[in-house]
This record gives sequence, structure tokens and C-alpha cells, in this order.
Amino acid sequence: MDMQAPEVIVERRGAIGRIRLNRTRALNSLNVPMIRLIAAALTEFENDPAVAAVLVTGEGERGLCAGGDIRMIYESGRERPEEGAQFWREEFVVNSRISGYRKPYIAIMDGIVMGGGVGISAHGSHRIVTERTRLAMPETGIGYFPDVGATWLLPKAPGEFGTYLGLTGRDIVAADAIHARLADSFVASGKLEALAADLATLLPTAGSTDVNAVIAKHSSEAPATPLQNHFALIDRCFAFDTVEEIVAALEADGSDFAKETLALLNSRSALSMKLTLELLRAGRRSASLNECLEREYSATLGMLSNPDFYEGVRAAVIDKDRNPKWSVALAGVTPALLSRFDRKDHPPLF
Repeated sequence: MDMQAPEVIVERRGAIGRIRLNRTRALNSLNVPMIRLIAAALTEFENDPAVAAVLVTGEGERGLCAGGDIRMIYESGRERPEEGAQFWREEFVVNSRISGYRKPYIAIMDGIVMGGGVGISAHGSHRIVTERTRLAMPETGIGYFPDVGATWLLPKAPGEFGTYLGLTGRDIVAADAIHARLADSFVASGKLEALAADLATLLPTAGSTDVNAVIAKHSSEAPATPLQNHFALIDRCFAFDTVEEIVAALEADGSDFAKETLALLNSRSALSMKLTLELLRAGRRSASLNECLEREYSATLGMLSNPDFYEGVRAAVIDKDRNPKWSVALAGVTPALLSRFDRKDHPPLF
């Protein structure tokens, strides 16, 4: 690959505006320059009458996007917190733009799609998963919380599946992503090139109905997954409004799946889980994505002084020992600790 190639490749293919994430060494993780290139491309394509729809894909063999550039935020956060704040501000504004985009926005969610990768795909109008999709909002595992509008998306999943995904950070495959309403269609990876070629033949006047027809031509039913056998347990155990009650319900259930889920929760930051549940429940009561993004942005500013965030990123990305030492246990997460994530001292996003 040409080392001088841009981190986001923007091009026209027929009536399709292509946005190709091209930071392959970092699994297409998003940084500020990439966010700005995406924003500029969205403006260009929205204003171009020759473009019927936008298609977003990830270069490389591993996935669409592994998330935001948390290494950058880790390295700058304590001394230059404005850099992390600026990244989140611009990223969240793009998430909102995608949700309200005036043309069909087609995201190919092939391979790894995590964190910020969910933000640039799951808010789109046409979201396609494959047999290689591994989707997650894994933030409680790094002392953070599901952002990029996830507190709007996850509460819209059936039952308590979104609560389960947000608290555990578990990765899921195609059928589960469709069940969670984070994706719409399954297309086998071997058909993606043909799908893109057919989309390029659309007329400039094509709309969502025409895009639907092209996708339907290549789509099939996603393979069933073992997780589908546990939806009733998830709905029952994750229906509570405190993490303590959820843990108690899982302990009382005692099944192998409940024990597996408890083990996941026990490995996560207690502070992150409590904050996540609070934000998910607030998202359920919210009237719009933008309302959730504003709340999430306030919480991100508090993250820049959260020791669990730095410890979680250290263990996952810097030292890669996968053994974070969290600052506080579940019982020690007080309202005062949580209040640091309700920052009001910033200009609104919208």
C-alpha cells in the first residue's frame, strides 16, 4: 500500500460517494483529521446532485473501524485535555450528521466494528453486516462508557439486550447485531464487491427504495447464534436500574450463562458500569439522539480526570497486560464520584 495514501479515501463511483477508511495499521481507528475528512466528504456528497447515496467501508482485511484513537487521548489527556475534548466534540457532531443525512448512507460493517466504528455506521440508514462482523461497545472494559450516541441506540434494542451489551462490552456477530437494531441486512463477505458494483449503477435520482432493492438482491438470512438462546434471561436479569440488582439477579439465576456474564461484569470498571447504566436509562427517556450526545459529551469531559480510564487504556492498549487495577469497587461508587461526569462547563454541541 502507498504509505502516502490518505487516511480517508474519498471518491465517486457512478452515483455513489465512497468513503474508505484507510488507517489500516490502527484498524482504521478514528483521529481528528479522519473525522474532518469524513465531515467534508459528507458535505460534498450531500450537495452533489450526481451522488445518490454514500457508501462507507474500511480498507484492509480486519474490519471497518476499531473505534476512536484512545491512545492519543491517553497520551494527551492529563496535560492537554483540550485535544481529547476536541476529538469527541467533532466526532459526536459527525455522528449526528450521519443520523440526519439527507441521502441514503450505507455502511458495510465487515470485520471489527467497535466504539467509534459503531458511531459511523449504526446511525446510518442502511447498515450491512457479514459473517466476519464482530461488533461491540467494549468501553466498560477500559474504564470508559458507550458513547458516539450508543446511549440513544442501545436502549432501542429489544428488551434489555442493549443494557446487556453496554454493561458487558461483549462482542456480537451479525444476527445479534440485527436483533439489537444496530444493523439491518446480512450480506456474505464474498458478495460485497458485487454489491458495491451494483450500487454504483444507481441513477443519481435513486433513493432509499432503490438502495433497498440492490441490497436485497445480495442479502440473505444471518446465521443463528447461541446468544439467541439467552435473550429471556438477559431481559429478566438486566431489567433493574442498579448494577447491584443486576448482579444479584445473575447470581440468583446461577446458570452457566449467568456465571459467564457475571465474570464479564466483574472484569469491568465498576465506576464505568454505574455511569453506563445511568446514561442508558437517561437515553431511554430522551427525545433525540442529540440530547444523548450532549449528555455523553459532558461525561467525556469528566473522563479526562478519571483514573479508571487511564488504567483501562494502559492495560488494553499501552502495556497490553489485560489486567487493569480499577480504582474503586462497586460498593464504593458514590453519587459524588458519578457527579464528575455531569459537566455543564462547555458550549453545547448543537
